[in-house]
Amino acid sequence: MASPATSKKTTTPAAPVIMQIIPALGAGGAEQGCIDIAAELTRAGAQAIVVSNGGSRIHELARAGALHINMPVHSKNPLVMFRNIYRLRKLIRKHKVDIVHARSRAPAWSALQAVRGTTARFMTTCHAPYNISGKAKNFYNSSIARGDRVIAISGHVANYLLENYKIDPRNIRLIHRGVALEKFHPTAVTPERMIRLAREWRIPDGTNVVLLPGRLTRWKGHHVLIDAMAKLGRPDVFAIMIGDDQGRTEYRAELEQAIRDKHLEGKMRIIEHCNDMPAAYMLANVVVSASTDPEGFGRVPIEGQAMGRPVIATDHGGAQETIVRGETGWLIPPGDADALCRAIKEALTLEPMQRSILATRAMAHIAQHFTREKMADETLNVYAELLEEKITPARTDGLRRGHPPTAPLGSQQSAHPQKMAAQ
Repeated sequence: MASPATSKKTTTPAAPVIMQIIPALGAGGAEQGCIDIAAELTRAGAQAIVVSNGGSRIHELARAGALHINMPVHSKNPLVMFRNIYRLRKLIRKHKVDIVHARSRAPAWSALQAVRGTTARFMTTCHAPYNISGKAKNFYNSSIARGDRVIAISGHVANYLLENYKIDPRNIRLIHRGVALEKFHPTAVTPERMIRLAREWRIPDGTNVVLLPGRLTRWKGHHVLIDAMAKLGRPDVFAIMIGDDQGRTEYRAELEQAIRDKHLEGKMRIIEHCNDMPAAYMLANVVVSASTDPEGFGRVPIEGQAMGRPVIATDHGGAQETIVRGETGWLIPPGDADALCRAIKEALTLEPMQRSILATRAMAHIAQHFTREKMADETLNVYAELLEEKITPARTDGLRRGHPPTAPLGSQQSAHPQKMAAQ
């Protein structure tokens, strides 16, 4: 007969189950981050679940080995949000979810209530500052600051959280977004891809290409580039604005009319969608991010730098943390077409050696600070923190990564996230 000591069963904690919630899976930085983390979780041996209202990128989750569950979490209708509480709670219990990670305000409210009465922990990612327009709107916005941990994707966003909500700085984790260097690197793009795209877009031979990627919404600054191109007045410069109008057909028509009014037909083009952004960056002589409102982070500046392109961005928001002024790119005042025109001229007149030095600096800067691997490691470290605090433990061995855990803001030498990000 076995002794009591040998008859005891050793209970191995289950693999962690992480549920991310995002309104939809279309184009955008938040969506890309969600997919990247789901893929990294499955590689780490965890179970990754994503709840969304669907979208064009669901197949990427399936390819990553993650489970997608369709739910109207995009809705801001109070009745739908209330119903989502019970739908989410049912899923949490069914799948034995350890952590619920909300990436937007409406699903954050539903998830915050759904975790009550379960053993799941709740966390959020704040992807951008929200407009403050009264107590009711600010209360609605506050759901994103109510997590056991709150990821801020930039010092700019961290400042917004600290200045507008009652949040313990020790619960904020500053984790910059990252770029996939195996995809966004000059050596990863073949000449054939560039030639194919140039033909598709009918780019005139012998022209310098100025590229502005960004969905067609007014604050992305398309009008600023149109005005700058008119001031530039160079027949050898061709500008491309890539972005889905997302149903904003009136704004697109307004931009096309502005191009005609400035006599820029044949020198500017709006491309609705691009399936090969690395090739698009390689076609560009200059990459522009002209946002008139501060970006929470902004993927264009890091993608452009990763590709070794001269990047011009507006001097506010996340761009202040991703571009080293005068070394890896240009920062200009928001909405200033004259300044944008001057920066484009300067970028186009760089000597080959100057351009090579800028490219080398920019690529090294991104490789050191803004990679997808670094972002994923730091995010998985936050998951591990929360799992280690749970009453019912889950395995964390696959989640702890080589990058040191992101320290709480309250423990940093500088209490100012913007300054901290620049150190």
